[in-house]
Amino acid sequence: MIRVLTGSLRARLLWFLLAAIVLAAGAQALVAYRTVLKEADDIFDYHMQQMALSLRAGLPPSAAVGGLGSGEQNFDFVVQVWTADGVRIFESAEQAALPQLAVLGFADVRARGTTYRVFSMQTSGLVIQVAQDMAARRNMAGALALRTIAPVALMAPLLMLVVWWVVSRSLAPVSRVRRQVASRQADDLSPVSEENLPDEVRPLVQELNLLFDRVRHAFDAQKHFVADAAHELRSPLAALKLQVQGLQRASDAASRELAVSRLVAGIDRATRLVEQMLALARHEASMAAGAKSEPVDLSEVARLAISDAVAEAQARRIDIGISHADPAVVNGQPEALRMLLRNLIDNAVKYTPEEGRVDVGIASLGAAVELSVDDSGPGLPEDERERVLDRFYRSGEPQAPGSGLGLAIVKSIAQMHGATVALAASPTLGGLRVLVRFAAKA
Repeated sequence: MIRVLTGSLRARLLWFLLAAIVLAAGAQALVAYRTVLKEADDIFDYHMQQMALSLRAGLPPSAAVGGLGSGEQNFDFVVQVWTADGVRIFESAEQAALPQLAVLGFADVRARGTTYRVFSMQTSGLVIQVAQDMAARRNMAGALALRTIAPVALMAPLLMLVVWWVVSRSLAPVSRVRRQVASRQADDLSPVSEENLPDEVRPLVQELNLLFDRVRHAFDAQKHFVADAAHELRSPLAALKLQVQGLQRASDAASRELAVSRLVAGIDRATRLVEQMLALARHEASMAAGAKSEPVDLSEVARLAISDAVAEAQARRIDIGISHADPAVVNGQPEALRMLLRNLIDNAVKYTPEEGRVDVGIASLGAAVELSVDDSGPGLPEDERERVLDRFYRSGEPQAPGSGLGLAIVKSIAQMHGATVALAASPTLGGLRVLVRFAAKA
């Protein structure tokens, strides 16, 4: 029973509704019984009083009058009459066993194993007592209550069928959704139909569709990552193999030193590629998981990102710093925003010649916040400014070949934060300016 009530919504509704019907019928019967019993008490009390009043003038004050014969006695209704001296002059039932001393007015008296309702009154010279067995009243009230509840009892099976039909029809959309989900293949993440769903079930299906959408995005990101990794790692690994072969064929120290330096450079490039791909995979995984946002101070993020890149900038004598920083707070993920700015700074340092300059700026413009990175490098042609945001696309500049993932990660993180990324010529340093615009402050 407990298993049915906790395991099946249909069974739970049916049990509770049917129990409610039974309880309602029982309550109706009880109310009807008590109501009829109260009305019967009032009516019979009135009739007993009227009977006593009618006997007041119908008996002589002193003459003894015999009662009914033994075969005609009725103990459901008893009448007794006494004189003022206590002499009983009339009794409708000789063995009624009612008390000989009457209490004037109404009273309940135990006699013959039952309860009698007794009314007594005193007239000039006579005391009249009329008694009725309470069982007669209860029997009449029970019969009337039974007649009241009988139609409900006869209609109960039909009512139960109606309840079963209504519950089954109401839960049909749930069964339909269950069949849709059960019949799907493992890779089918299309939305579940919301047609004709009740208001209580529609939010559940909507959340299920949102979950399918997040899982589909995660699967797509995984497939893209695997495909990109297979494509992009092929060339570095092949280059490393050629460099190892060149090292093996080196005949003198100078050739070996050149081969080793090329091998180290190839390993560094492959390491950087793997790091960037793993960073992109982690970021996309956090997006799919719906990581929580919090207020982030962009000035603090800028200081941390610059501290990460300052060593490489100093090695090339590049002046790097914050040109201006308005107070600005955005909602987002601190580590993701730090990765965004670090990639922008790394990209700027990588393409800026020695003794160049990289400036980071934070501007608060009304409801929007702009984060900019300017460098004094060669910049980018207009036709390449949109393409460099795609994965694995590398500019034709030969001095600093990269993995082609830095700006793609920047674009992905910006989209996660509702921001836009734009590339233009730097008006202050003459190189490239990358501008990330956040829609609103926290």
